[in-house]
Amino acid sequence: MSKSGSSNNITYKRIVVKIGTSVLSGNSSDNSLDSNTMSDLVSQIAYLVNIYESQVLIVTSGAIAAGRAAIGHKIDDSSNKDIISRQVFAAVGQGQLLHEYQQLFASHDIQVAQTLLTTNDLSNRQSYLNVRNTLLGLLEMGVVPIINENDVVAVDEIGEVFGDNDRLSALVTNLVDADLLIILTDTDGLYTSDPKHNKDAKLIVEVHHVDDGIIATAGSHSNPESRGGMPTKLEAAQLVTTAGIPMVMCHGHTDQIILKVCQNEIVGTKFHPAAEKLEARKRWLLSMTHDSECGEIIIDQGAAIALNKQGVSLLPAGIIATNGSFNRGDVIYILNNDGGKIACGISNYTSADLTLIKGLKSDKIQDILGYYYGQEVVHRNNLVLI
Repeated sequence: MSKSGSSNNITYKRIVVKIGTSVLSGNSSDNSLDSNTMSDLVSQIAYLVNIYESQVLIVTSGAIAAGRAAIGHKIDDSSNKDIISRQVFAAVGQGQLLHEYQQLFASHDIQVAQTLLTTNDLSNRQSYLNVRNTLLGLLEMGVVPIINENDVVAVDEIGEVFGDNDRLSALVTNLVDADLLIILTDTDGLYTSDPKHNKDAKLIVEVHHVDDGIIATAGSHSNPESRGGMPTKLEAAQLVTTAGIPMVMCHGHTDQIILKVCQNEIVGTKFHPAAEKLEARKRWLLSMTHDSECGEIIIDQGAAIALNKQGVSLLPAGIIATNGSFNRGDVIYILNNDGGKIACGISNYTSADLTLIKGLKSDKIQDILGYYYGQEVVHRNNLVLI
């Protein structure tokens, strides 16, 4: 396999590569794992590890597709749609998927390690750190972690939380403080509209900020085997770029695509980091916002400007209202008065407390509540701008 460039033109030391179901099974007639595609992708990753001494983590989909093919069910079988059947397929397919990766990487003298994760593993601070330490330890030993959502024990509808591993790949990227996230999918990148329905749709080569205009370009995914779609990929982009890490979304079947991305060739859509890398604690705060029931604090325009421009803490005087129920110490979203998410952080007060002290000056907190946890509702050290 020919390679372009030289060994000194890759600046990414730690790389997360997310490989979607549509990539792994796209060239096979029965939507089972495509060995040729997997072999090609593994060869590129092995080249990065062996020649460039990069540290690479793979977030892979495909377990359910592999299990379905092994058992012999067809895609249109109605039993494929209920969560129990999908968990059964995942239980069978997970071994098939890992075995394929093991054999392919072994031919390049590289060990792999399976890591199955659920949302709970990344919600608790201690387990979050345990996962981080394990993954970093594997990388230091030259092992390639093969990461997937643990569909077999997931209690939520499969794919609803992590979105075909798109969000999981972003969480892992932030978890290990990676230098780059590559999402391999079945499109060339982000378009101005759905290219399947609009022949005039244009590829967006660079995105400097994942704003409402960018999010509006996301459409539905037509592949029945893929559970993520463009919305979850843009959510992943928002998570990693907010943490100060770039992301590239591109077609997984493009020749030598991983190497081209790592050599900064113009392929797919590159999402530029919003700012410098966040410190580890604030990356963890971002990871906590995967909870769809995360509480919300709505603030006025003055408070929103102060948070964005001055880097201050959130005080009760700027709060208009709250949504949802949350406790002291919970991670919450902070929204402007138009409903846009501008930050996340740890609340020093419960949602019930805030209904009583919203709009008031901090020196009134003790009188109203009878107790006092500080003048800040969210301290700036526990706050991340989105």
